[in-house]
Amino acid sequence: MTPVVAAAVLIAAVTHASWNAIAHGIRDQLLAFTLVGGGGAVCGLVLLPFAPAPAGGAWPYLAASAVLHVVYQLLLMRSFTLGDFGQMYPIARGSAPLAVTVLAAAFAGEVPNGWQLAGVAVASAGLVGVALWGIRGSGTSTRPHWPAITAALATGLAIASYTVVDGLGVRASGSPLGYIAWLMILEGLAIPAYALSVRRDLPTALRPYAVRGLLGGLLSVFAYGLVLWAQTRAELAPIAALRESSIIVGAAIGAVVLKERFGGPRIAAAGLMVVGIGLMLTG
Repeated sequence: MTPVVAAAVLIAAVTHASWNAIAHGIRDQLLAFTLVGGGGAVCGLVLLPFAPAPAGGAWPYLAASAVLHVVYQLLLMRSFTLGDFGQMYPIARGSAPLAVTVLAAAFAGEVPNGWQLAGVAVASAGLVGVALWGIRGSGTSTRPHWPAITAALATGLAIASYTVVDGLGVRASGSPLGYIAWLMILEGLAIPAYALSVRRDLPTALRPYAVRGLLGGLLSVFAYGLVLWAQTRAELAPIAALRESSIIVGAAIGAVVLKERFGGPRIAAAGLMVVGIGLMLTG
């Protein structure tokens, strides 16, 4: 991984945590993800004339990824509804590199070495610490809220699945920009279409959040576009690990901006996750 690739992934990490915080800040999560998805689809349409079409071998990956991204968005909406941003985000993002390491070995032939396995163990210990240290937005509970934890872990598995699928797909596409444009169009329209079918007041309800939500969509395209580009130049597991340095950004946003109680033990556990991810990256 070159310094340029590493810098791109770090920028993507900060950008990703920011758009997730924007989405979490909109109380009605269906409205939030309608705007983020719609904003992403608009960005994809704007990019389309400037990007070569992906090669034929990439289209099955695009179709699978679009489905996985919709599942991910639904699970993320659920986890954000149930728990703190400052805890849901670390659990979802922290569990993803662990799963990517396994999936990349199984489907991409990228077998982890000793450093990466040590990183998996350390990050897993930190993940358990974050998961078990209270979960409600009020900050008054110190007991695990298992539906929220389950939703966040399922989100992490969905992230890992689309990460590997997209890593293989963008390499087969011959056009990273074309791949991201079509992916944003295919996955970005699903949630808005569903919202339109169940909310007759959708245009009126969206209006107060339009700027924030569409900004979130733009940031999501930028963040994932950088990651897809990086996946054409380095192995999947180290990129996934470095990308999840966004855990610290998300924790900081939750504590400082959203005024969520995070506490010393949860900060330590999140830091342990980052140490584990660093070991995976060293490997």
